[in-house]
Amino acid sequence: MNILISNDDGVLAPGIQALAKALKPLGRVIIVAPDSEKSGFSSALSLDRPLRPVEIMPDVWAVNGTPADCVYLSMNGLFDLEFDLVVSGINSGSNLGDDVLYSGTVGAAFEGRLMKQPAIAVSLVGQQRSDYHQKDAFAVAAQWVHDFICKGLPSLPERHILNINIPYLPREQIRGTQVTYQGQRKQAKPISHHVDPRGHHVYWIGLAGEAVLKTIDDEVNQISDFQAIHQGFVSVTPIQMDATNYNVIAQLKQHVE
Repeated sequence: MNILISNDDGVLAPGIQALAKALKPLGRVIIVAPDSEKSGFSSALSLDRPLRPVEIMPDVWAVNGTPADCVYLSMNGLFDLEFDLVVSGINSGSNLGDDVLYSGTVGAAFEGRLMKQPAIAVSLVGQQRSDYHQKDAFAVAAQWVHDFICKGLPSLPERHILNINIPYLPREQIRGTQVTYQGQRKQAKPISHHVDPRGHHVYWIGLAGEAVLKTIDDEVNQISDFQAIHQGFVSVTPIQMDATNYNVIAQLKQHVE
């Protein structure tokens, strides 16, 4: 099996290194990732400048581009081989609910959406930033991904991927796995306005809004990715490229005709 790994935290980030180590027993693992952090780049492609992949170690490539650039290059001619699976991560932080709209981790996985096996985006959900700097912080999550792939990946419709979030807990404290729907956040926090030493007005994007913790249907116990993580489960959410709301097409047609 040929496995392509990318991320948005950078080619030397501990999450991607732990993931590569865990998946090497399954076949040839090739890392192609940004040469620096590219969080929040979603599915952006670099169309205004050339990309320069550099092999910094055997089967480890750094690219001066976005996460999606890395997978696009790899799937479209950078290598003289075909990949069987694309895995993006392990991200240092959650990609839950509305986060997927901005996530470079998810954006990289979506570039593998046309493969026979569903591409996977993987994130580790800690409670504080220091969690990700602990020794072997990503080991449990990486082993979970290894075991998940070994079981055989589920069949998904075309242009779907799996968005997986793993709680930062000891293996024995993870309560299991829940198939979830994409949750929602409340409105983001206000921007932060400052004046720099030269008198220019500058702004920082505000923090993400709080998670909405609720079930979508209590009778069938469908829970959101936020709620699964909150309860100590791994969250596995199938998400798709087609964002069309087919339920409102007929109504919208009547409005515009």
